Amino acid sequence: MCIRDRQYPGQRVQVDMKVVPLKCLANPEERLYQYTAIDEYTRLSYLGAYPEQSAYSSADFLEKMVTWFKRRGVRDGIEFTNHFSTNKKDRLTRIELAAARLGIRHKLICPYTPHHNGKVERSHREDQKRFYNTHRFFSFADFGVQFAAHQNRSNDLPMRPLGWLSPKEKLAAFFDSLTAVSYTHLRAHETGRN
Repeated sequence: MCIRDRQYPGQRVQVDMKVVPLKCLANPEERLYQYTAIDEYTRLSYLGAYPEQSAYSSADFLEKMVTWFKRRGVRDGIEFTNHFSTNKKDRLTRIELAAARLGIRHKLICPYTPHHNGKVERSHREDQKRFYNTHRFFSFADFGVQFAAHQNRSNDLPMRPLGWLSPKEKLAAFFDSLTAVSYTHLRAHETGRN
């Protein structure tokens, strides 16, 4: 199945992590990280702000991401591994354990092949242009507040691959189509035309 052939929200979600550019940080000693998850069908994105890059942060992001998508009606589907380690190859990481517990199939892409994760890579470039190039953060809390507003704005922007719908509108249109199909099926059943 080609990526463009996704048939419903949550069928596949791309996840990646980005280091917040140092020029955005008021404190040169601080490091901040952006975790991104993008639903391939709707391009709806969930962003997470973290003060560290760790297995704990990755697993925490995964759990919050699943909850966030579920609240929006996205129920199915969803980078980090010991696969390339020489001595821990058979041990699961915290994110792999969290994915298994949540019933998510964790699929690795080949290292250094960003075209396999193109939607989230594109999102990171857009985040750089629309957010990081114009913002500065004075603390982790400040980053979190500005980041949440950026996520909300991003999910409201129309996108050409979605027929100029925003990700939020694409998701709403999907659920509207389900309602219309269910209503049509129900009416046909009630009138004996099934």
